[in-house]
Amino acid sequence: MPALLRGAAVSLQLILPSAVLGFVCGVLAGSCRVYATPPVRWLADLYVAVFRGFPLLVQLYIWYFGMPRLGVYLTPYQAAVLGFTLCSGAYHSEYIRGALLSIKRGQILAAHAIGMSRLQTVVHIILPQAVRRALPGCGNEWIYLIKYSSLAYMVTCIELTGEGKIIASSTFKYTEVFAAVGFVYLLLVSLATGVLKALEKRLSLPGSEFHRI
Repeated sequence: MPALLRGAAVSLQLILPSAVLGFVCGVLAGSCRVYATPPVRWLADLYVAVFRGFPLLVQLYIWYFGMPRLGVYLTPYQAAVLGFTLCSGAYHSEYIRGALLSIKRGQILAAHAIGMSRLQTVVHIILPQAVRRALPGCGNEWIYLIKYSSLAYMVTCIELTGEGKIIASSTFKYTEVFAAVGFVYLLLVSLATGVLKALEKRLSLPGSEFHRI
């Protein structure tokens, strides 16, 4: 149990910064894909295509094993956070882009009519609404991040799954150990789900809620 708790602590150290930075990357990339000039939009589309198209494990191998050939040396933790952030950001950008496109153009025209610039309109009028609308999808991506953080041990960042593998290999109690590992991930996902529901409720606008019949 102490080893699994130590691994869970490392997993949280991977998940939290990757979740925040990935969301920021997603907001920036999604906004660029909708409102930026064509060259910037093309670069944002290329970023999303690459990081959604390459398997996450391959990305981690490139950051950790491939970059040293270019003279860039990352620790296992740095490689894992970088890989999770960029991959997560690519998926977040899709949720943000869809939410931005769902905002009626009349709001943009109204903001321009009162003298707001394009950047002011996006930052102060459009983006806050889009983030609210994209939150369920982004929350789903955060849940996925909790689970695919288990790939970090493939680049020698020993987190929860890595600790479980070490224990199971030494004790041969694979069923018991990985059942315990899975239970810890279940607790993390359940906790994140509760936080996301509370956040959605906190950010919901009066009159915009959907009620079940």
